[in-house]
Amino acid sequence: MKTTPTLLCIPDISGFTEFMSETDFDLSSKVIPTLLNKIIYSNKIGLKVSEIEGDAVLFFRTGKMPPLKKLIEQCENFYIEFYKQLDELRDQYKDSKDAPIIPEVLGLKIILHYGEEVASTKVGNRIKLFGEDLIVAHRLLKNKIRMDEYILLSDGISNYYKEHDLDDSFDWGQLKKNFTEYDHVGKVYYHYINLKPLISK
Repeated sequence: MKTTPTLLCIPDISGFTEFMSETDFDLSSKVIPTLLNKIIYSNKIGLKVSEIEGDAVLFFRTGKMPPLKKLIEQCENFYIEFYKQLDELRDQYKDSKDAPIIPEVLGLKIILHYGEEVASTKVGNRIKLFGEDLIVAHRLLKNKIRMDEYILLSDGISNYYKEHDLDDSFDWGQLKKNFTEYDHVGKVYYHYINLKPLISK
């Protein structure tokens, strides 16, 4: 199976487990699909959907990468549109006792990774991805970052855009650097930035 350099983007709903366990099922079964749809339709840079994973969407893009500025703007758009939808859902289901916790419990984190070890095959009407870099991207969902809402940029991303200063792409906060060590993968380094200032501007 041939591998192709691939951009992987995973917007992941934080607070998903708490929300599902603490709210009425009828409410949660409407809220989560609506939020996932909002994420998918907020895609403006030609990302393709590989999988919808319960509380996350796995986007990918092969071929020419978007400019770094456009990629970061896309992440901003995911986050801002997600929060608009949270507020709309709270108002839409205001008669439910659990409606007020919709924007209090749920949030969004976004994983960005770029790697050359990604292969694909078609399963039904979806493109199924395989490979070591896909494993890395999913592992990065579990990390040492002590906040619930952020963009994480793997070293694969920063290496691809090495001619750019990543810090210049963020006008609402400062990037921090860390790493997490994973079984069978080893240390994976990344940058991250808090997303919350975007909705408190």
